Amino acid sequence: MDWLDKMNAAIDYIESNLTESIDLAVVSQKACCSSYNFQRMFSFITDVSLAEYIRRRRLTQAALELQNTNVRIIDLALKYGYDSPVSFSRAFTNLHGISPSEARQPGTQLKAYSRISFQISIKGEKGMDYRIETKEAFDVFGIETIASLSGEKRFVSPAELWQQSHQNGAYERLFEAAGNLPDFIAQDLCKIHGVENYRQTGGNTFPYMLCAFVSENSRTDGYVVQHIPAQTYAIFPSERFKWDEDFGTVLYNLQKRFYSEWLPTANYERLPGANFEIYGGTLDYGYIELWFPVRQKETT
Repeated sequence: MDWLDKMNAAIDYIESNLTESIDLAVVSQKACCSSYNFQRMFSFITDVSLAEYIRRRRLTQAALELQNTNVRIIDLALKYGYDSPVSFSRAFTNLHGISPSEARQPGTQLKAYSRISFQISIKGEKGMDYRIETKEAFDVFGIETIASLSGEKRFVSPAELWQQSHQNGAYERLFEAAGNLPDFIAQDLCKIHGVENYRQTGGNTFPYMLCAFVSENSRTDGYVVQHIPAQTYAIFPSERFKWDEDFGTVLYNLQKRFYSEWLPTANYERLPGANFEIYGGTLDYGYIELWFPVRQKETT
């Protein structure tokens, strides 16, 4: 239950500070993990980003105050972290479908988002294959984007990077530059993979790269090169699927099951550092392996 205590302690902090500035560093400290890991874990378990959860909770509380007090809208806007009544009214209307002034009218229908509480859900109807492997240090190179953990549109997301790279020919050029697959990975894998969180980028962001493993005949000029230190990984393979039909669903479900089913009950903890999306298969059918850096929990 240690994992539950840490996650719920992070939620306690958030709920106690809905009318204050919420420090993501403190949130992650309460959860005993990095800000990146907490936000990724939160979004896969709850199906909503941490930023969106905080926004919904603040606007839920604001709606209750509008209906039950005579507080001025400008004061309420400042109380819940908005720079102006205009930005508050826009956010309020987007969530509730009506303006703050309309919310004061008796009988008005509003949306309410309750506090989240983490619990262990015993499922077990479907087994989850995994293996633990320690890999020596290696290098990757490729095309990088800086993505937003909260989904801000001014950043290029991993999915958009893949799409753009296929459209503008960058994927094919990286494929040609990749060279041979190195000996330490399976030879039926694709040449291009995904890796994220391999360095710190500041703010509420993380790095993501379309990458190839550096081998003796790779051509890395003009690409971002990243050294990956020796690390133990929990590796989760998918079943085979059709690339053009099931790719996104398979990737999402595999990530979600790692965070919501395996990690809370495993004798391992997720570490900071690079995690990989490793792709293999044929032109029509593929499979994914997700590599997460982990270490065994210390026994007390």
